[in-house]
Amino acid sequence: MAFIKDEQQETQIQNELGHKSLLPSDALNQYILETNVYPREHESLKELRQWTEKHPRNRMATTPDGGQLISMLVKLINAKNTMEIGVYTGYSLLATALALPSDGKILAMDINRESYELGLPIIQKAGVADKIDFIEGPALSLLDELIKDEKNKGTFDFIFVDADKDNYLNYHERVIELVKVGGLIGYDNTLWNGSVVTPPDAPMNDYIKYSLGFVLELNKAIALDSRVEICQLPVGDGITLCRRII
Repeated sequence: MAFIKDEQQETQIQNELGHKSLLPSDALNQYILETNVYPREHESLKELRQWTEKHPRNRMATTPDGGQLISMLVKLINAKNTMEIGVYTGYSLLATALALPSDGKILAMDINRESYELGLPIIQKAGVADKIDFIEGPALSLLDELIKDEKNKGTFDFIFVDADKDNYLNYHERVIELVKVGGLIGYDNTLWNGSVVTPPDAPMNDYIKYSLGFVLELNKAIALDSRVEICQLPVGDGITLCRRII
């Protein structure tokens, strides 16, 4: 019964938040998807996306244009050793795995193995499950364990973070040590449904309101972080890229 209640709450949140794009109209978003994204979307990604859309928490999934961006980035920087913090059913994870070379690897972390295993059969069918090392548990403690070993520092080519927003800045202070100089870190949801420019006294969904301060905190901190070059893109719910330079 608790799960049913959660589904009802999630459905209400979905309805209140509207579509996942920050573009001014659904029609424009649909044009981009139908013209540039869907025709190039891998069949396994399409299958996973359509399956995930039926899940009550589907808003947690990376958007297909976001997945396309990740795939392009992974190929552009010739990434081999990657990390993902926050997996859900695995759309961005699958996009990364498909983009990696045959000897590429992804260290994937999530507190919920159940969600990951929902999408796992599709990942296995795509033939890329061997590239993924999934670890269940709180990411902060897992990252701390990695950092303890000096051999892990500066070894990751690409790290994608799409997890609990209240720890985004904590994640940043850890993954900056693990990504190599010249490597990329991507943060999802950095425009947070457009709420980053919403007046403080404006009506706001509790779900959005709770994490807004943490998203603003991250955006401000990385804008001032001399260790990275940054680029914030209005893709999906906002994706910020950080390229480590020192």
